[in-house]
Amino acid sequence: MKFLFDLILFDPLYNALVFITNILPSHNIAISVIILTLIVKILLFPLYHKSSSAQIKIKEIEPKLKEIQNKYKDDKQKQAQEIMQLYKDHGVNPFSSFLLLFIQLPIIFALFFVFSKGFELNLDILYPFINPPEQVSTIFLNINVEEKSLLLAFLVGITQFFQMKLAIPPIQKRNNKTPDFKEDLMRSMQIQMKYVLPVIIVFISYTFPAVISVYWLTSNLFAIGHELIVKKKALNIINSFKKKEVSL
Repeated sequence: MKFLFDLILFDPLYNALVFITNILPSHNIAISVIILTLIVKILLFPLYHKSSSAQIKIKEIEPKLKEIQNKYKDDKQKQAQEIMQLYKDHGVNPFSSFLLLFIQLPIIFALFFVFSKGFELNLDILYPFINPPEQVSTIFLNINVEEKSLLLAFLVGITQFFQMKLAIPPIQKRNNKTPDFKEDLMRSMQIQMKYVLPVIIVFISYTFPAVISVYWLTSNLFAIGHELIVKKKALNIINSFKKKEVSL
C-alpha cells in the first residue's frame, strides 16, 4: 500500500516541488509550496465544481425536499424512495461531496508529507530528468519556514474559521419545542466545526515547520475564494427559482 502511495502520489509531488524550486530564480521553498498547492487545487477544480453544482441544485429543490419529508414523515421507506427519485429527476448526486473528500484525502496527505520533507533532498526518489537546486531559500515574509511560526499558525486558524463560516450553513436558534437529539447534535457539530476546529488547527500548525502553514494557508484562501463564487452562484439560482414560483 505504501509502495503505491509513494509511486502514484508522494514521488510525483515531491519531484514537482523540487522542479518548481529549481526553476524559480529565488529557489524559495515557500513560493514553490504555494505554486504546487495551487496547481493541485486547479487540477481538482472540476471535482470541486461538480460538488458545488450538486449543492446548488440541492438548495434549489430544498422546498420540494421538505415537502416530501413532511408528507411521508411516518413512512421512512417511501420518504427515501421519493427523495432519491427527486434527486434523480434533477440530476443531483448527494454523494458527490463524499466522493470528492475520498479523492482529496490521499492527495492532501501526500502534499503534507512532501512539504514536511521539503528541506530533505532525497536523490533516491528524484527522477533522472529533475535537477535539484544548489541552494534553497527558506525565508518567506521575513519568516524562516524551516522553523515554527505563531503568526502563520494564527493566519491558518483565521482563514479556517472563515472557510468554515462560508461552507457550513448558519447555526439555527433552538426553538421552544421538545428537545430534539438530532437537532441538538447537528447544532453541536456546527459549533465545533466553526469555532473549535480553527483553534485546534492553530495548535496543530504551530507544531510543524511553518512551511506546512504556508500550504494550509494557501489551501484555505483558495477554498474561501471558491466558496464565495459558489455562494454567489447559488444565491442567483435560488432568487431566479423564487421569481419563477411567484410568476406561476
